[in-house]
Amino acid sequence: MFILKEIKYKNILEIDYLEIPFNQVICIVGESGSGKTTLIRLLNHLISCDSGDIYYKDTDLKDYDPVQLRREVVMLPQVPIIFPGTIKDNLLLGLELSEKPLVSEETLLKMMQTINLNKDLQTDAFELSGGEKQRLALARILLMAPDVLILDEPSSSLDEDTEIFIIEKLVDYTKSNYKTLIMVTHSKKLAQKYGENVISMEKGIIKKDN
Repeated sequence: MFILKEIKYKNILEIDYLEIPFNQVICIVGESGSGKTTLIRLLNHLISCDSGDIYYKDTDLKDYDPVQLRREVVMLPQVPIIFPGTIKDNLLLGLELSEKPLVSEETLLKMMQTINLNKDLQTDAFELSGGEKQRLALARILLMAPDVLILDEPSSSLDEDTEIFIIEKLVDYTKSNYKTLIMVTHSKKLAQKYGENVISMEKGIIKKDN
């Protein structure tokens, strides 16, 4: 799916070769500053490498329409983006921006149950806690049903029980819908438990690709 060749980005990343396959749960681990977030931002074409080539579905990212790419490859940053309005407004906005059909309130409520967000759809999104905002942003992405979900520390604002609940839901969703999940995590334990492919990074270099 993704193939990276001879990638260099500033003094942050230097990757000779990396292949990320379809339909797997991929975990990217490493200490703070190891280049994990920079790597996933390259995959989403939020930034461009200084040299080298990145291919998605055999097409060079430089030749890919960025709008189309970000509809297929959706990233959830560590600090979730919440828009003014209600929970319902936020959930539907992702579908509107990706030009996908809107869904019923019943579907929205089912998605909220999936990510364990027990709130009324008319609740002001800005009234949510940090962890609830993260789950809301995650639900918005899942409703878009992208081919690839890229998550930067998706459980950083969650307590341990909720973290396990959400990660297991994400993994189940990925496998049952033949999607690809690329997840940056600080937890090697979590990566070893759920990752079918674990990429370990150190000072911008890939140390291990299982």
